[in-house]
Amino acid sequence: MLDIRVLRQDPEAVAAELARKHFVLDLEAFRALEAERRQLQEETERLQNARNVASKAIGQAKARGEDTAPLVAEVGDLGDRLDAVKARFTESQVRYQAFLAAIPNAPDPAVPAGRDERENQELRRWGTLPSFNFEPLDHVALAGGEAMDFERATRLTGSRFVVLRGELAQLHRALTQFMLDTHVREHGYQEVYVPYIVNADSLYGTGQLPKFADDQFRLAVDEAYYLIPTAEVPVTNLYRDEIIPADRLPIRHVCHTPCFRREAGSYGRDTRGMIRQHQFEKVELVQLVRPEDSTDALAALTGHAEAILKKLELPYRAVALCGGDLGFAAAMTIDLEVWLPGQQAYREISSCSNFRDFQARRLQARYRHPDTGKPELVHTLNGSGLAVGRTLVAILENFQDGDRHVHVPDVLRPYLGGIGRLELGRA
Repeated sequence: MLDIRVLRQDPEAVAAELARKHFVLDLEAFRALEAERRQLQEETERLQNARNVASKAIGQAKARGEDTAPLVAEVGDLGDRLDAVKARFTESQVRYQAFLAAIPNAPDPAVPAGRDERENQELRRWGTLPSFNFEPLDHVALAGGEAMDFERATRLTGSRFVVLRGELAQLHRALTQFMLDTHVREHGYQEVYVPYIVNADSLYGTGQLPKFADDQFRLAVDEAYYLIPTAEVPVTNLYRDEIIPADRLPIRHVCHTPCFRREAGSYGRDTRGMIRQHQFEKVELVQLVRPEDSTDALAALTGHAEAILKKLELPYRAVALCGGDLGFAAAMTIDLEVWLPGQQAYREISSCSNFRDFQARRLQARYRHPDTGKPELVHTLNGSGLAVGRTLVAILENFQDGDRHVHVPDVLRPYLGGIGRLELGRA
């Protein structure tokens, strides 16, 4: 959530910043809500003061032995009027908070201008694109069937699910373990295990609710709970309504979870294969830092995700998202896109974002400033390190040999019992 003090001080400037995200801030509605809030707050304070004065007068009249009935009647009327104004003020605050909750984070000044993903800015590339003496297959043509079974998954559940068997299932598990080990041992993250079901407050805190309610899987048996769309939600919410000692910052957590998304806004997109599914797994990186450190923290976190791609020898590029492609809660995002020969395209495999104090304000996640002793909002960041299924897809497509065999990157072989080649002809 944006700082309401900044919004009140200069709403036009905030509107101009949000326009870079192609979000239109309704200034007329904001001013109306703000005027209503001020009027009701002033009326509440006036009536409270009048009741206090009348109550004091009653006490004085009693002390003098005078008839207090007229004053008591006046106080009763003031009480009824005060209760009515308080009720109107509460209703106004609900509308006000709903209005504020729908406003996205303002983009960082360094975010490039642009309307959509076609105007994102490439920052760098790494690795050499593979050269084949055959027509490379996509992962479905390469492994679909027994090893990567979409037909049975559809029978079990529905579309956009998959069953992995044999060496592919082992590769999926190996990738997860390799990523976790690298981030814990080399990048200094603390691994955490969290619930896969959260309440609405958690989704509100990280910005998925109320705007993206249609993308969430809500439990029918108890509608107070949701399946997590990403580990970002439970991990960041570990510090909701807490004041963190300054010497604990920065906090770095890594977490492996399944992720559940309805993909309500993506019907018709990436319906083939494992690129966009309702259930998938990620190794997520989450950081909480002091405000002055968040810019450097984003660069470091992105580098940690890149290190996984480099160790796996997967060619990729880093892309700065333009304002129009930036997520609701993000102030700045760098996407890592891995090369997929089967599509002859780079596809997102990690999205690394700095939310500044936007999530922390919703969460009330704070630290105690060592100089002032006062609580201040932390800055939050997260990114995939990496999406496990898409990494598996990238390995299959980049290391295929034309004979339904796939070379296993060296760093993964210890996690696969020394296996150096996958034979996709058998499950």
